[in-house]
Amino acid sequence: MRPTKAHWNQSWVVYQSAIKGQPTGPNAICEQDEWEAMENANPGQNRLIQSGLRSEGEAERIARGTSGDSVPRGTATK
Repeated sequence: MRPTKAHWNQSWVVYQSAIKGQPTGPNAICEQDEWEAMENANPGQNRLIQSGLRSEGEAERIARGTSGDSVPRGTATK
C-alpha cells in the first residue's frame, strides 16, 4: 500500500513518556496528529521534546540522542 500524499507531508514529534506516574521515562516518537490525540486525551502526561520534524529517521535520531553512536577511534580508556 502506497502512502497518501497527506502522509508524505506528515511531521514527527519526539517526546518523553511518563511511566507509572514518574515524570521521566524513555524518549519516544510519533506523528504530529498522534501526539495531538495523546495530549487531548491526557494533557501534560508526556513531555514534548521537539515537534515539526520532517522525517521519522530524524525523529528517531533525536529521540535516541547519543545512545548507539560508535565510539570515536583513538579514545581508549585506561
